[in-house]
Amino acid sequence: MPMLSNARHERFAQALAAGKSATDAYAEAGYNGGRTNAARLATKDYIQARVQELQERAVEGVILTKQWVLDRLMENVKRSMQHEAVMDKEGAIVEYRYDGSVANRALELLGKELKMFIERAEVGAPGDFVDLGERELFERIQREAEELGVPIGETSH
Repeated sequence: MPMLSNARHERFAQALAAGKSATDAYAEAGYNGGRTNAARLATKDYIQARVQELQERAVEGVILTKQWVLDRLMENVKRSMQHEAVMDKEGAIVEYRYDGSVANRALELLGKELKMFIERAEVGAPGDFVDLGERELFERIQREAEELGVPIGETSH
């Protein structure tokens, strides 16, 4: 669908597509009036069609797919570990360079996406477990795990 022939209607549709309320879009398009007129215009088929088209176009332009992100991370790993040359805009090799921090960060993000790492957090305040014997510590861990619904294997304690 091409732009609407009425410039105000086009501005109204664009404002709606950008997420503005009908009343705000109506005012932005240069209309005076109120909610009733804005709501009435927003229900017109040609306005709704134009809004949908604008939103679809916007989505097409900004979608970052999971695969695209993963591909860029892999590219960063290869480049930072000297597996791939760094090239200028004309395609000439500028340098081979090792950057361990870039490689580590890209690998970390890839690993998180693949659920290779688990998040760990300390429970309790410092010193909470100092006075507990091995058996008491195990029982407390077992109790906490049961409360969280986490299965814990039996040991010879």
